[in-house]
Amino acid sequence: MNIRLTLLPLLAAMTLTACGTVAGAGRDLQVAGAAITQEARTAAAN
Repeated sequence: MNIRLTLLPLLAAMTLTACGTVAGAGRDLQVAGAAITQEARTAAAN
């Protein structure tokens, strides 16, 4: 029981850190996709 109480906060912290990393990567990919879309529109207009 004591080891479970020790590991629970550690596991929760690791999970929250991973979520932040994945969310940040998702935002980076979204920004990159928007830049590519804009360049494609510019190229198609010329």
